[in-house]
Formats: sequence, C-alpha cells, structure tokens
Amino acid sequence: MPRLTFINEKQDVNVTQGSNIRQKALDQSIGIYTLKGKLTNCGGYGQCGTCIIEVVEGMSNLSPRTEVEIRKLKKKPDTYRLACQTLVQGNASIKTKP
Repeated sequence: MPRLTFINEKQDVNVTQGSNIRQKALDQSIGIYTLKGKLTNCGGYGQCGTCIIEVVEGMSNLSPRTEVEIRKLKKKPDTYRLACQTLVQGNASIKTKP
C-alpha cells in the first residue's frame, strides 16, 4: 500500500493505489489550501490552481502532469503539482502550500 508523507504536517498516510492526493489530504484534515484557496477553490476540478503542492520525493510514483496542470503550472517549478489532478502510484513526500 503506497504511503504519502506530508512533510509540513509530519504525517504519514497510507493510501490505495490510484488515490487522489487532494481527497486523501482532506480526508485526513490536512490543510492544502491557503486562506485564498479556502475561499476560492474549485472543488477539485483543476480550474483554480489553489491546491498546489511540492513533490519532494517520489515524483515517478505519481501520475504524469495533466493538460490542466501543464497550463496552470507553466511558470512554476517542475516539482509543483495540483493535488486535485495527481494520483498516487507509490510512496511520495509532499509539501503543502509551497
């Protein structure tokens, strides 16, 4: 079973393969949104870009960037992802609100 490590929160979460990072973070009460994101998030459809995370380890264990992410994150580092668009295939370490 894959494990997500949320570095800022010092929390490990076991997830099933194919799980959505945004949903798993919310299920565990891990805050992935800044104040602005809490007020304006799109509910996980990839339209707002407020659920940005940084992948510290395990990028190869996550789904590839979607077309939405490519557009929304074009000026961001390659280690940034949208939590709502990212599926887990193996272990990864994540920083929320980079």
